Amino acid sequence: MSEVNFLKANWNLLDGFKSDQSKGIDHPDVQKPIDGTTSVIDLPAVQPGVIPDMSILEVINSRRSVRKFTDDPVSLEELSWLLWSTQGIQKVLGDGIATLRTVPSGGARHPFETYLLVNNVTDLEPGLYRYLPVDHSLAYLGGQIPPQKIISGCLGQTFCGECAVTFVWSVIPYRTEWRYGPVSHKIIAIDAGHLCQNLYLACTAAGLGTCGIGAYDQEEVDSLLEFDGETEFVVYIAPVGRGK
Repeated sequence: MSEVNFLKANWNLLDGFKSDQSKGIDHPDVQKPIDGTTSVIDLPAVQPGVIPDMSILEVINSRRSVRKFTDDPVSLEELSWLLWSTQGIQKVLGDGIATLRTVPSGGARHPFETYLLVNNVTDLEPGLYRYLPVDHSLAYLGGQIPPQKIISGCLGQTFCGECAVTFVWSVIPYRTEWRYGPVSHKIIAIDAGHLCQNLYLACTAAGLGTCGIGAYDQEEVDSLLEFDGETEFVVYIAPVGRGK
């Protein structure tokens, strides 16, 4: 398939194709596991009153990309809201075969993991975290990655390191490939758009700002988060904070 053809509707590629799902191969985990030594932090429940009462018309009309941030922190309640809005699980289907979430995903496969580069969030140590949507909690993965390394990985875009928290979404392609095989990558690209648009809207509703980033050094940012670049790799980045 040529470089652009994966964006086309190539459902004919499934003619005669037998997916791992149809072969009876066990489904991939809906969430990467953690080991027993990892520190886990419960997030506040998302409840009415966490964000201002705005109509959907106001939210959509006010949405803009924000590239300049103040030094003010994001609250843990606000971060909880953003995480739930972008990857929150509403229902686990079957024996963990799939999940229904606050964003759509082809075949309910949800191939993404959410990593957070935390600089300035109230009640959170600066550092690297991963969102655990099954329990709506955070796994603490280690100390703060120097902002300059984040900026370098984002090709010199300084606001990627000068914000309260940077969302980094990785993709585990096999979650989608397990069902859709050779047409998975168009689905994943569409799903990534759903994901970040919900972050935009959730930020706007909370009085925060963000900007989706597709320009980054793939090998450099994968190395920062210790991804192998094949079974898991960075697919989208979005710094978040209070806009100036």
